[in-house]
Amino acid sequence: MEEPIVAGVATDLSQAKITVIGVPDVPGKAADIFKIVAKSGANVDMIVQNVSAAATGRTDISFTLPKTDATTALKALAGEQSEVGFESLVHDDQIGKLSVVGAGMRTHSGVSATLFEALSMAGVNIEMISTSEIRISVVVRGVDLAEAARLVHTAYGLDGEAEATVHAGTGR
Repeated sequence: MEEPIVAGVATDLSQAKITVIGVPDVPGKAADIFKIVAKSGANVDMIVQNVSAAATGRTDISFTLPKTDATTALKALAGEQSEVGFESLVHDDQIGKLSVVGAGMRTHSGVSATLFEALSMAGVNIEMISTSEIRISVVVRGVDLAEAARLVHTAYGLDGEAEATVHAGTGR
C-alpha cells in the first residue's frame, strides 16, 4: 500500500523560542550554549543558526523548547554570558509550531513548496524551518497558527470527507 505524501498536519502552541544574539562564530560555541541549556534540564526541539556576519564574526542561534523550560534555560545562559561571549538573549513565548508529516514525503518533490506557498498566500511569516525525511516543521506567530493549519490542511487535500487513519506517535 502506498503511503500518502502528507498524512497530516500537527500544531503546537506549547513552545517558546530563545535567540542567542552575537555568538562568536568559532568552533565550540554552539556546544557551549547547548551544554548550558542541557544542564538546565531544558529539552530543545528545533535549532537554527544564521550565517555569520563577516564584518563582526558573530552569528545568532535560535532554538525552541517547552515554555515551561524557558525561564530556567534563560537564567542558565545569562549566568554564563561572559564565558560564552554572546551579546544578548531574546525570549519569545508567542510562537506556534506547525508540522506536516507523511512517509510519502521522502519520494515526492514539491512538498515544501506547497507548504510555503500556502503560508505565503495566507500572509503567514515563517520564523524557523526544520526538516526530516518524513516531517517539515515551521515556527510562526502563535496567533496565526490555527488559520495556517487550516490552509495547509486544504493545500494538501486533507480536508475531504474520507475517514482519517491514526497510526500513533507523539506528535514531536
